[in-house]
Amino acid sequence: MTSILWLRRDLRRSDHPALVAAHDAAGAGGVLPVFVVDPTLTASAGPARLAALHEALSGARESFDDALVVRHGRPEEVLPALAREVRAASVHVTAETTPYGRRRDERVRAALSPDVPLVMTGSPYAVTPGRVRTGGGTPYQVFTPFSRAWRDHGWRRPAAAPPGVRWHRGVTSEPLPAGSDGPSAARSRVDERGALERWHEFLDAGIETYAVDRDRPDLAGTSGMSVHLKYGTIHPRTMLADLAAVTADRGPDVTTYVNELCWREFYADVLWHRPASAWADLRPGLSAMAYDDPATPAFAAWQSGRTGYPLVDAGMRQLLAEGWMHNRVRMVTASFLVKDLHVWWPHGARHFLAHLRDGDVASNSHGWQWVAGTGTDAAPYFRVFNPVAQGERFDPLGDYVRRYVPELGHVAGRAVHQPWRVAGAYDGGYPAPIVDHGAERDEALRRYAAARG
Repeated sequence: MTSILWLRRDLRRSDHPALVAAHDAAGAGGVLPVFVVDPTLTASAGPARLAALHEALSGARESFDDALVVRHGRPEEVLPALAREVRAASVHVTAETTPYGRRRDERVRAALSPDVPLVMTGSPYAVTPGRVRTGGGTPYQVFTPFSRAWRDHGWRRPAAAPPGVRWHRGVTSEPLPAGSDGPSAARSRVDERGALERWHEFLDAGIETYAVDRDRPDLAGTSGMSVHLKYGTIHPRTMLADLAAVTADRGPDVTTYVNELCWREFYADVLWHRPASAWADLRPGLSAMAYDDPATPAFAAWQSGRTGYPLVDAGMRQLLAEGWMHNRVRMVTASFLVKDLHVWWPHGARHFLAHLRDGDVASNSHGWQWVAGTGTDAAPYFRVFNPVAQGERFDPLGDYVRRYVPELGHVAGRAVHQPWRVAGAYDGGYPAPIVDHGAERDEALRRYAAARG
């Protein structure tokens, strides 16, 4: 009897409940780990995401002792055929929580033979979305009460790896997806070994300044773990167990980091309950908002990092060059698109998701809505990030801007955030601002008032 382990966002061997279940169910035929390259998902992925996936699958082959099989095609066609080929008795998966993933899994379940169940064990989260609810049994709408209930709920210890897994071998594998030459910003290779090495490096040396440095794009103050969480080369439960062990001497920084993990879980929970919020406003209060057509030179300037606002342009260029952007800058660039250029947030969210190595639909779409004022944030629409003030505060020496906007490399210090005040600043060819931020802020608030009636 053979068990198939269908891998998706769980490309690792350790702390893998679905692997444990597949091992326990397997007989002499062993466990066959398989990854299906789904054209629906790869079609929307840019080079950075494909490169990260290529790395993660290469590492997974090593983690699974070269037993991993790769197949290309629609999962509802590939998996039933593979199950017949190896005479599998069951197909095991980590439960998916995204709208597309849930629909895909139901199609696979329906396509499998009635005597070959699709068995779901575990999820990509410490607490499976949908489990944390209010006392009345309803979903949480706001982060802070969710975070308290999430901590109170708690999570299991990391799953022990099953000893002596018997792998099913001899099955033909197809090539890994292309994209290995895409841009990279990872501080570690995107695989299980790289994830664990980077995580322990951060615990040893980075977390002690995390609470202070995490908002500074000019510093390496973040953990760099988001891409590993994206592909499941590490489980958040593993990270939370390690964090619990260092809380005593690094309390504030650990608390801040756990809070960031909780945001990921909160957004996944929101998407579980409201799947339409992946690409539409979570809250209907701004349904009458007037937005501008994105098919304009201004939107193209935003995409390419040519808006004339240095912090915005540095972030957008970092995204294109590395497939990653610092979270503080993600908020600033998103605010600029929605509030200064008046473009509806899904247009920006799709651009981000296509280019980010760590692109996650729940975190990405709801992060955008937090900025746009249509999501879970209790603050109303009138929060508008000032790109100059944000740059001067979080890139105080201008190093981040000069790293990604070489046309301003000759402008020293924080003056780089206001090149229009520096003689000769535009000698390198940097563009003038495409809009006046103050005027567009007023326009955004005018539209907000009109939409609210």
